[in-house]
Amino acid sequence: MSSKALKILVSGDVEGNLDKLFGRVNTIQKKSGSFDLLLCVGEFFGSNTSEWEKYKSGQSKVPISTLILGPNDPTLSECYQNNTDGVELCENLTYLGRKGTFTGSSGLSVAYLSGKEGDRSELGVFSRQDVSSLLLPCEGDTKFRGVDILLTSQWPKQPAKYASDVELDTEQCGSDLISQLALGLRPRYHFCATEDVFYERQPYRNHKVLVEKEKHVTRFISLAKVNNSQKKKYLYAFNIIPLCNMDEAELTKQPSDVTECPYKKGSFNHPDKDEPAQFFYDTNTTEKGKKRKREDKREQKKHPRPSGPCWFCLGSPEVEKHLVVSVGTECYLALAKGGLVPDHALILPIGHHQSMVLAPDGVREEIDKYKKALIELYKQNNKSVIFFERNYKTQHLQIQAVPFPDDRKQEAKDSFMECAEAESLTLDEIPKHSDLKQIVPVGAPYFYAELPTGEKLLHRISKNFPLQFGREVLASIQLLNMPERVDWKACKINRQEEETHAEDFRRQFEQFDFTLE
Repeated sequence: MSSKALKILVSGDVEGNLDKLFGRVNTIQKKSGSFDLLLCVGEFFGSNTSEWEKYKSGQSKVPISTLILGPNDPTLSECYQNNTDGVELCENLTYLGRKGTFTGSSGLSVAYLSGKEGDRSELGVFSRQDVSSLLLPCEGDTKFRGVDILLTSQWPKQPAKYASDVELDTEQCGSDLISQLALGLRPRYHFCATEDVFYERQPYRNHKVLVEKEKHVTRFISLAKVNNSQKKKYLYAFNIIPLCNMDEAELTKQPSDVTECPYKKGSFNHPDKDEPAQFFYDTNTTEKGKKRKREDKREQKKHPRPSGPCWFCLGSPEVEKHLVVSVGTECYLALAKGGLVPDHALILPIGHHQSMVLAPDGVREEIDKYKKALIELYKQNNKSVIFFERNYKTQHLQIQAVPFPDDRKQEAKDSFMECAEAESLTLDEIPKHSDLKQIVPVGAPYFYAELPTGEKLLHRISKNFPLQFGREVLASIQLLNMPERVDWKACKINRQEEETHAEDFRRQFEQFDFTLE
């Protein structure tokens, strides 16, 4: 099995020195060719935000796709828009979020944990619960081999055991939780920062010799601060073939300088591991006070959980449950926050599934039921509907349902094609009875739309895809003629208005709601 190696750069604490970092990156790329990705560990922003303002405004450009961790200092949370779930901060610069895992279109798997260990629940701090949520999906999974890269800001405890010494007391500055995280996730590379130290440990084994089957090794690397006065190394370059694209023999080759694992092996003590997820929501009240007891009509079911916080898993505290309209066995229906129109809806799986390509049959079947119900609802109001999905820079499957005047449905395809041409995108029309699973490879990002005239449009995303493309098309002059509403943030209304819209939509949807049968 062969695959092209990815060229990756990793930086230590930037602390607001963006010009220095990106200037160095440009120099390296001129000398060694383009790199695929820049990863930043440690504190990215600093108390002085003057350089960041230039990039934020577009005056300066980030030269490479860059992924950063969250703050270690909670007072810097505003630089991350006080967001826990990750967000694109400017072109080519994405904040990953507090914690999580993702797999890129290349197959590269990355796990990340922002902040430093503590007891407070805020940006800049992680807890045992956070580490547990990253480890639980891997435990008991016989197909789990590890991750390619683990990113943490804080050091683990005693990574130098069996290896060359480090100028640092990791008993004081290190975290045992991160040691356990590295032990459980088995990263091929583990990067950290925060202590202004460059340290590259000899690789260590992830198996017991003569007792367990050989596994790949882990390379632990700490990076110094950008622009440090002692000129310690703060930027690390390497090539990597994603482990999913490697033969087992090639992956598990043992270097001559490999050591034993420095971390003490044992079972991780998960907090509340056996406590089932509970869904608390109330979509039952009508004007007459009638209650819908949906839970009595369907069997209790365990759903997949995310490895990090998710705004759309129904059991997550992040979900804005006042927007929920209907709950089925596998999926639920909600009004979109910042919708293009008041009846702009979302169909979402209850459990954590990233895309239609990865969703199991039961989820796909219930999504189709919700689509048919929405088509009937909108038809009653002389509207057609476009369904679209963007599997790119999102962790949870979302089917957007946007209604528009029925007399404009013949213009839908032309609107998509014109907007695609303006964005230099290729939209392919796929056969009407085709299955997305047979066309799109697992893990590949894509944009997909279903039109009321029966056409299905697909764009295979490579890079720089406009995140609001679907909304741009619907807001165009041919369909809704509301270009000022492309950005969902500009369409947000207050909580009371959201509750009123949601209650009104529930009443309209009730006669089409198959979950009440």
